[in-house]
This record gives sequence, C-alpha cells and structure tokens, in this order.
Amino acid sequence: MIVSDVQKKVNQKIQKNVRIKICGITSVADALIAIDAGADAIGLVFYEPSPRCVSIEQAHAIAQAVGPFVTVVALFVNADKATIENVLQQVPIHLIQFHGNESAEFCEQFARPYLKALRMREDIDLEEVIHRFTSAAGILLDAYTPGLPGGTGETFDWKRVPSDSTRPIILAGGLTPENIREAVLQTNIYGVDVSGGVERAPGIKDALKIQSFIRSAN
Repeated sequence: MIVSDVQKKVNQKIQKNVRIKICGITSVADALIAIDAGADAIGLVFYEPSPRCVSIEQAHAIAQAVGPFVTVVALFVNADKATIENVLQQVPIHLIQFHGNESAEFCEQFARPYLKALRMREDIDLEEVIHRFTSAAGILLDAYTPGLPGGTGETFDWKRVPSDSTRPIILAGGLTPENIREAVLQTNIYGVDVSGGVERAPGIKDALKIQSFIRSAN
C-alpha cells in the first residue's frame, strides 16, 4: 500500500502533537483562557501549602465552566482518603494526579484514572518505580528539590526521560514558552504539564504566555 505524501505529513503531525495540561488554575477566567488557547486539560490543586490551592467552591465553578470535552485533573499531595473523596463528591473530576508518596494501592481506590508524579531524584530507579504503577493512566516526571513536592520552576536532564516506557509519560518541571519546543524535540512524550512557566504571578496565568507555550509545544 502506497501512502501519499499528504497522509505522511498528517501522520507525522499526529505523532508530534503532545497533549497539554495547564496546572494551577485558580479562576474560571484563567481556565477559559487555557481552553481557548488549545489546552487539553486543566489542573486544580488541592494542596494547602501551594499558592495555587483552590477551595471546593472555586474548583466546582471552574470544572463546570470548561465544558465536557476538557479533562479536569485534581492534584493531591499525600492527602488522606476522606479528603480526596470529599473533593470527588463535590467537583466533577475526570482524572486524579497524585504528587506525593502514595502507593499504587492507595491511588487505585477512587474509581478514577490517575497520574502518578515521580520526582527525578538522581538515585531513582525509574523503570522499577513505573513498574509499580502499571495501573496508572500515565506517569508524570517532575524535577526534584528536597522538601518540595513540585512547582519548583526547575528542570531536570531530559535525557533521563525514557523513550519506550510502558506507560504514557508526561513531562513537567520548569517548562516555559522558551524551552518547551526543545523539550518536545528531545523526548518521546505523551504530554506536558506547565504551571508557573505560564504565570504572571503565583496562581495567576498570563494569556500570552499560555498561547505562546501551546504554539511552541506543537
């Protein structure tokens, strides 16, 4: 079967496109800016020490505003079962992102697909850890800073990103409109996750940065 040049170009474009999550959304306005710019998912942070943490009321309003074809992700860091269940009962969440030391058994009990975030310590056995989370919808790789679960604004060596993982890989950590294209070209990733890199202040997104980030990612 001969594949036309047009079809080849279409296939190449499909292969290169990465899914984009804008995390740390704190307002309906910022959520709509992200969606209008082409984001596939938005992230709502339920971790009180974060400047991007949202209340149940904020999260509900944002989730209701983005429409049915946008993935709404709830981010937790070592939260207890009751806290997570309370959010899920009140907010239409599609996907959970576990950003702490949660076990696979803990992550599996909420009747939602989940992402497991891994911080890229120098001594991490990435293949072994990913193998523990075969039930995860995807694995998110973030930079490692002692004492901080994420949102550091730091990158890690993208050469460490596996090219043949058994789970879809989402890249995070220090991504910006200026470096996202290089990150995509250097890695074979399913998606990217950005928060501080598209903000004008913690928790307040910048429309131009979001638009530039999404253009450069694809």
